Amino acid sequence: MADSKNSEPSVPSSHLWRIAIVGRPNVGKSAVFNRLAHRRIAIVHDKPGVTRDRIAAEIDVEGIPVELTDTGGIGATLDDGFANQVRMEADIAISAADLIIFVVDARTGIHPIDRDLANVLRKSGKEILLLVNKVDTAKTDPDTAEFSVLGFENQINVSAEHGRNFSLLTGGIADTLIKAGAEKGPGGRGKRNSRDDETIKIAIVGRPNVGKSSLINAILNDERSIVSDVAGTTRDAVDVPYKRENREFTLIDTAGIRRKTRRDSSVEVFSVMRSERTIRRADICLLVIDASSGVVSQDRRIAKIVLDSAKPCIVILNKFDLYHPGAPFQDRIEQFREELGDDLFFLPYAPRVAVSAKNRQHLGKIFQSIESVIQSASKPVATGQLNRLLQFAIEKSPPPVRKGKRLKLLYATQKREDRPGPVPVPEYLLFVNYASLLTRTYERFLENQIRKEYPMEGLPFQFRVKSRTPGQKSD
Repeated sequence: MADSKNSEPSVPSSHLWRIAIVGRPNVGKSAVFNRLAHRRIAIVHDKPGVTRDRIAAEIDVEGIPVELTDTGGIGATLDDGFANQVRMEADIAISAADLIIFVVDARTGIHPIDRDLANVLRKSGKEILLLVNKVDTAKTDPDTAEFSVLGFENQINVSAEHGRNFSLLTGGIADTLIKAGAEKGPGGRGKRNSRDDETIKIAIVGRPNVGKSSLINAILNDERSIVSDVAGTTRDAVDVPYKRENREFTLIDTAGIRRKTRRDSSVEVFSVMRSERTIRRADICLLVIDASSGVVSQDRRIAKIVLDSAKPCIVILNKFDLYHPGAPFQDRIEQFREELGDDLFFLPYAPRVAVSAKNRQHLGKIFQSIESVIQSASKPVATGQLNRLLQFAIEKSPPPVRKGKRLKLLYATQKREDRPGPVPVPEYLLFVNYASLLTRTYERFLENQIRKEYPMEGLPFQFRVKSRTPGQKSD
């Protein structure tokens, strides 16, 4: 390690230090990543080449803010043609890193790829921690002596599966970064980055090959995610930090969601499960549709997942450059609405934005819509206005009589204070005489009456109904 690094001026503790995890396929890089991030972000599987993209997460290591990046296995001969792109992604991560964690496998011993990669890393001039993984017990520690020939001063034996020696690893990371100029902030190990509460998580979802990764790359003006016309290229939900006009975002590129009958491997099934969980943890979903082929049944199924999860949503009509390319843009928009306007009728609250990720056209409109959704979410409907609006709607169009009784609204209010996150979803609490009298059809009618006065584009509505009569259950 060069002494000159120790003499550099101190970097403020607010600086986000970058760590890249690299190694050949199937040595446990993703398991190390998940253990350090304290959550299962990267897919762990014994099939080489599962991780293809750079997967990043902001974490805290003993008070030091860190961006941790998992990379695809280097040196693999993959059967799907992605080996060169995986190597490119790893090279980008290495070049941007302040510290590299080089993972090797104690069970298989030194592999020729390990030796080649060690030579590349030494020439990079970066700080290197050699991590010998799959050392499950102290009895097997002596077996790792052979890795000293790789020529790295700092070697730590760990078991990512069991969490063995990870306190040594986090201590080694902190010590290395402090030597490079990092400063420890308050809170110590495991402190959650305060930006997590302010960062807006944007999930980019859709069926395979509609251009989700291309859209993220176009937004970033970077080749962060691997782009290919082979369906299923993205297997992990890839978290990408992004800042725009003083707002912090996390863009989450997800695996394309296919019908269950078309999921052709256990890795793909797990990827789809991860995508569905990503929808649930997102603040806003961007549902990407291929405008050139139109809305298909699987688009509607994914839209239903978003709707059932009660998530704010914006529909992105990607590849719009291929939709009647010779016509003026506005004419194409109107034509699209005529042809496909009813195909997403169950997502009426979601605005549509037409873009071309390939040509980087109209991307700014996406963030205009995102800003509109955020602003709408921050403005609750006043209780008095809400009650007057609903009472007028009920008087104008009374609910049906059911079993000799008619629904009566006693009081309504909009709850937001207990909804965590930067984009709270409107939740309407209705006190009525009998909750069972509120049908889904009449609920939609009330929602439409509210939206006429308060459109709240992009925001779903949730009704919670309570009965005045004891023993009557809420719907």
